[in-house]
Amino acid sequence: MSDECHLCLLGLIALSSLLTGSSGVDDAHVFISSGENVRLSCNDALPGCNSTTWIYNNRFRHSETVELITLGIKNKDTGTHERLRLGSGCSLNIRNISKEDYGSYICQQWTGVNRDQQQEPDARVYLHVLHVSSSQTEISAGRSVTLFCQLYSSAGVSCDDWIRSEGIELFWVNQAGVKLTRSDSRLQISAPGHCISSLNTTLLNEDHNREWRCNVTQRDQVKTSVTYTVKSSAPANTTTAVTNSQHPSNNHETKVTVISAAAAGFAVFLAAVLWLICRKRAD
Repeated sequence: MSDECHLCLLGLIALSSLLTGSSGVDDAHVFISSGENVRLSCNDALPGCNSTTWIYNNRFRHSETVELITLGIKNKDTGTHERLRLGSGCSLNIRNISKEDYGSYICQQWTGVNRDQQQEPDARVYLHVLHVSSSQTEISAGRSVTLFCQLYSSAGVSCDDWIRSEGIELFWVNQAGVKLTRSDSRLQISAPGHCISSLNTTLLNEDHNREWRCNVTQRDQVKTSVTYTVKSSAPANTTTAVTNSQHPSNNHETKVTVISAAAAGFAVFLAAVLWLICRKRAD
């Protein structure tokens, strides 16, 4: 009976390892907005971080894995080495995240005399980056502008399939945090359910300094967001304002013309009086 229980226990352990992955540790998912700083944790890190190796993998950008940190030392051959730093617990800190930084990051611990023995488990972190861009370089009132909010993600499957299976949604909110819908006549918003959401609108004068925010939620919990602030370079009523500002100068010119004409008339009158006086004296 005890042997049967022992076999059952081993079976449960094997099944658990299959469900959770070969390392026995669940993969972490980190959502971050472009331009921010991020900290990726390393499980069971050894003191000193001299045994720590961080590996980056993104099959959509690189055919092979890239070693960012090798036994505690940064690899200067990578384009991101200046933005990398090892933090507490041998975590990987990345400054000024860009949309190209998305992908899988793996932390490994190597031990032994020649550091040829790997300590389990690995720590795998999937980094998902949210980025907002604009279709227009010059933004002004009266023009149509389209904002694109995209989630850059690499979780082993296509992004669209992954967000549907994980209950992830991209949507836009206004400055008050109210979710924008497709029923708003001013806005054209793409349908949800994809890794990119667009918002198109024709800007008004009051849209200057207006904030549009794109949120990412997972099962109704906000993971990260990006805010885009509209900076209009030329309000639509600039011409009208200039035209209106010309009216006072026109009135001023009219007044000057009237004054000049009156002065000229007075001068003619004065010259005639002087001529009569001189004529009378001559007689």
